[in-house]
Parts: sequence; C-alpha cells; structure tokens
Amino acid sequence: MRVDAIHIRQADAAKMQSLGSVVAVAGQGLVGDRYFFAEGAKPGQALTLVEGDVVAEVGLVPGETRRQLTVTGKGLNDLVGKRFRVGAIECYGVELCEPCLHLQELTRPGIINDLVHRGGLNADILVGGTISIGDEIVEL
Repeated sequence: MRVDAIHIRQADAAKMQSLGSVVAVAGQGLVGDRYFFAEGAKPGQALTLVEGDVVAEVGLVPGETRRQLTVTGKGLNDLVGKRFRVGAIECYGVELCEPCLHLQELTRPGIINDLVHRGGLNADILVGGTISIGDEIVEL
C-alpha cells in the first residue's frame, strides 16, 4: 500500500485541505488537523486511513470520507492490532474507522451501509516524522 492523498481539516475550516505532506507527532496527531491533541490523543484518534478503491467504489473522492490518508492497495483492516510504518513514521492500528451519521449527513444517504467494515482504520502514531504522498505502508 502507498499514500495516495493527504487531507486535514483545521478546526475553523469547513472543508478538508489537500496536502503533499504533513508532519505527524507521536501521541498527538497531524500538525494543523482538527484532531491534533497537544495534550495527547486518546487511542485511535491520532491518524485515520482509508483505501482509495473503497472511496471510489462508493462514489466519493479522497477527502470526502474525512479520513486523513487515502491509500492505494488493500489490507488496512488487517493492520488492526499491528504495528506498521507509513514512510518513516511508525503507527499502531487501533480499530476500524466505521462510518458515522455525520459522514452520511455530509455525503449521501446509504453511505453508512456502503462503508461498514470498509470505512478505514484508526491508528496511533508511535514515532513521528513527515508523511508524504507516495510513502509506502508496511506492516512491521
């Protein structure tokens, strides 16, 4: 798998912002994102990833799922409970990132059913650094 798109949303912004790279801080999240926690993120709140094929299949574009990283390839669900690397940063897959009513309100009716168990992955950032488009995702 590889990083295909990076999106963050600042707390005061209405839309997701597309980036070429972003700084990931261990235990806190992505710099500039609304879910960056200076005091420390709760488990699974630091990073979200989703498979690009799933995004396209349900008729959305990267960023519309509100996940921070859209990746090419398959296997995100397999990373639950495992350590993995995104480029130079190290992460831990905490749980599946299931779709919510808020996502459905922002997109279209039925998106929750379309994304059940395919909505992505919530992860912790264990070792920080920079994530860039094209970075490989590798299980450790």
